[in-house]
Amino acid sequence: KKEIKDLKEKLDLKYELIGESPALTKVISDAVKVANSKASTLILGESGTGKELLARLIHRVGARKDEPMIVLKCAALPESLLEDELFGHEKGAYTGATGRKIGKFELADKGTIFLDEIGEMSPGMQSKLLRILQEGVFYRVGGNKSIPVDVRVIAATNRDIAEEVTEGRFREDLYYRLNVVQIQMPPVRERKEDIPLLANYFLNMFKSERGMSDLTLSKKALD
Repeated sequence: KKEIKDLKEKLDLKYELIGESPALTKVISDAVKVANSKASTLILGESGTGKELLARLIHRVGARKDEPMIVLKCAALPESLLEDELFGHEKGAYTGATGRKIGKFELADKGTIFLDEIGEMSPGMQSKLLRILQEGVFYRVGGNKSIPVDVRVIAATNRDIAEEVTEGRFREDLYYRLNVVQIQMPPVRERKEDIPLLANYFLNMFKSERGMSDLTLSKKALD
C-alpha cells in the first residue's frame, strides 16, 4: 500500500501543471469546477500546451480519482485499429484474433477515458463513438453481446473543431456531445511569466535524475 501511494505521488508530480499566471490559474479553476460532474469535457489548444495534463488534473481531483484513467491518442491509429483499441474484440473476430481483447472503454469503466486528437477521427469511428456516448453500451468487434459502461469522457484537439463541423469533417451531433464543457489551454507565449517556473521545474527533474544537485540557471539562460 505504501509503495502504491509513493508511486501515485510520483505520478502526480510528473503530471503537474506548472504556472501561476492568470491565464493558467483560470484554466485550473475551470477544470476543478467540472471535475466532480460527469459532463463530457472538450479541451482545445495547440500542440504542446498541456491538454493531457489538464485532463489528468480533472480526473485526479474528481469523484472518479480512485478509478482508472485511460489515455488513447486517436491520430496514431487507422480506423480498424482504433475501433479495436476502443472496443476490444472477441476471439476469432478476424485473422490473428487468437483470444478476447478488452478495449479502452471497458478498461475505463467507472473511471475516465481521455481521447486525444479527437479531430483526427474518421467519420465511421465518429458515428461509433457517438453511439456509445448516447446509449452507454458498446459491442466488442466480432461480438453480439452489449456491454454497458459508465465512463467520463474527456476529449482534446489542436484543430479548430467548430470549423471542422462547419466544413462537414466532424459530426455536429458528436461535437455537441463532447462539448458540454469547453476549456481552452493557453499557449506558453500567452503566459510568459510561467517560463522561469517551467524552466526550474525541468531543471530540478533533471538534477534528481542525474544526481547533479549544484546545477542552476543563470540570468542569461533565463532571459
